[in-house]
Amino acid sequence: MARDVRRPDPPGRGTDAAHRGRKRKEKYVVRLGVSLDPDLLALLDGWVRERNSPSRSDAIRALIRKELAEHELGDPDSDSVASVLLIYRHDAPNVLRRLTAVEHRWGVHVRSSSHVHLEGGSCMQLIGLVGKRDEVVNAAEDLRGVKGIAFGRYSLGTPAVAGGTTGHRHPHHMDAAASESRSRPLVDSESAA
Repeated sequence: MARDVRRPDPPGRGTDAAHRGRKRKEKYVVRLGVSLDPDLLALLDGWVRERNSPSRSDAIRALIRKELAEHELGDPDSDSVASVLLIYRHDAPNVLRRLTAVEHRWGVHVRSSSHVHLEGGSCMQLIGLVGKRDEVVNAAEDLRGVKGIAFGRYSLGTPAVAGGTTGHRHPHHMDAAASESRSRPLVDSESAA
């Protein structure tokens, strides 16, 4: 049987929320019992240690959020985010021009782009994307496919697991090149571009 356990707000939060005129939400957790066979419990405990979780409960919450995110991301219209990692040589012909053109083509989805200089003439680009899952995946694939990119990978997520949204709600009028890239088959994000 589950039971509610009330937790007070962390110091300063209750008064800050009241100061800003917001209604204070009461926070609580629900405690419940979970039955696991000893072998599965040993695996869980090992995973808790490996990821440096403060507790089994924290690790189980992370696993639940991961599964909920994957379920949510099964919907092509789900509210999604992605981080895109690209590595390339800065002296590769026209790579920056091509990359900038693709970023502009997907401009309504690009929330951030950070250029990092590495040693030996290589660079890393980190790009944050938002939008519907299919749009975000297509933008990430388009970015990975830029000629001159030596390595590209992306990771998808949804702000829904943290109670948020991307705020990305307006309709899109894509140009012909972006529409064409949307029709390309998707490839595994683990493979290099």
